[in-house]
Amino acid sequence: MTTLSAPATTRRRRAKAPGGAAGLWTATPMTRLVLAVTIIISAFPLYYMIVIASRTNTEATDMPPPFLPGGKLGENIQRVLSNPDAHYLTGLTNSLIIAATVTVSVVLISTFAGFAFARLNFRGGKVLLLLVLLTMMVPLQQMGIVPLYRLMVSLEWVGSIKAVILPYLLNGFGVFLMTQYTQQAVPNELVEAARVDGASTLRIWWNVVLPAVRPGMAVLGINTFMLIWNDFMWPLIVLTPDNPTVQVAINSLNAKYGTDYVLIFSGTLMSILPLIVVFIAFGRQIIGGLMEGAVKA
Repeated sequence: MTTLSAPATTRRRRAKAPGGAAGLWTATPMTRLVLAVTIIISAFPLYYMIVIASRTNTEATDMPPPFLPGGKLGENIQRVLSNPDAHYLTGLTNSLIIAATVTVSVVLISTFAGFAFARLNFRGGKVLLLLVLLTMMVPLQQMGIVPLYRLMVSLEWVGSIKAVILPYLLNGFGVFLMTQYTQQAVPNELVEAARVDGASTLRIWWNVVLPAVRPGMAVLGINTFMLIWNDFMWPLIVLTPDNPTVQVAINSLNAKYGTDYVLIFSGTLMSILPLIVVFIAFGRQIIGGLMEGAVKA
């Protein structure tokens, strides 16, 4: 009598089961179709942006509209960079400095605060967390814009990128997100074990907490970078026309007596390149965090 090994038995059982193991890993034709349609719908605006950015204004407004790229992309980009009213390169540089500074500040402060609220016992911790949550209910852009502007005038920062950086160095959503993520990703027993080994609070945060919450930091970093990069209202108010951010510079590409669609699309196309780079850099951390959560579940 032949006895099957455990792996062989498992393989045969999977083969006999309805759908088999392949049902867990192989997508059905309908799933593939839905995913393909979703990708096409999501990518079409970006593709059409490239089409318009590589055409002339006459071709861009033709009926029916063009659906294939033209050969004017390099010329149109040169027009954007040389536009005297937009100061596009200055805006691009300012946006990179502002978004990078704010993202690093928000991620680090939120991670440290999240660790404190989630795993450190101190008097008034719940009250402070409640106050942080209350700040999320106040629309800063609408209710705080006048006092913020008066503050920047008092500091003599109007026209400087410091006026754009300061209000965004910390936000309640980041603290709340990292508090919840730390509670799930860092067991209290792990923190207690590190304390027994003689680690200080700062060393626990650096060696124990940070490696565990990297996926959450990546998500927060991408969201913060995109939020600051796309901000338009506050930089428009507090900065001067010759020292803009990239979104204000794109708005300045409008012609005085008409809309230069090709110029705007070309500037917008260049403005999304840093966002793509950031997503590529941190996307693996997000996917890794999702997979880790799926395995734990």
